[in-house]
Amino acid sequence: MRLHLLVCHLHHPGNGTDRLDLYLLHWRGSVPLAETIEAMEALKSAGKIRHWGVSNLDTDDMDELIAAGGDGCVTDQILYNLVRRGPELDLLPWLAQHKVPVMAYSPVEQGRLTSHPALDKVAAKVGATPAQVALAWTLRHDGLIAIPKASSIAHVRENRAAADIVLSDADLATLDAAFPRPAGRRPLEML
Repeated sequence: MRLHLLVCHLHHPGNGTDRLDLYLLHWRGSVPLAETIEAMEALKSAGKIRHWGVSNLDTDDMDELIAAGGDGCVTDQILYNLVRRGPELDLLPWLAQHKVPVMAYSPVEQGRLTSHPALDKVAAKVGATPAQVALAWTLRHDGLIAIPKASSIAHVRENRAAADIVLSDADLATLDAAFPRPAGRRPLEML
């Protein structure tokens, strides 16, 4: 069975782990989804992985994945942030309906969002950094996990504090005005 996978939790011989917690199909590729599902379930049955998920699969791909027996999929990792709001139109509702958590990568758009005036305004109001506000905006959805980059322990703590920020309706309106949702469906974006 051929697979094109991304390892999210690396096994290290000295860490006491004998399996991967989460194994992701990074993108669709040429291998039929049914074969990928079969391979993922075999790895799970063999105790090599605890869970499996996908990355960068759009609504049509997810429909096909579930139809091929992929109800064991525990997440779809996608590019989602204030400037990449296309998934709100169809993929996020689909995933919520099917109870598949979203893993949002690059929730601060690789740091490019941190200098936007709207984020500065909301950050000053709530006593946070612009990056924390962008992360809090992403985390406001139920069933959504964000995976921001952190380069130090202090940065991890800053990211963690974003989970405690509650954005008001006025804050959300400010951000929606500055970063509007697209008017129509778009293909899933990737970095």
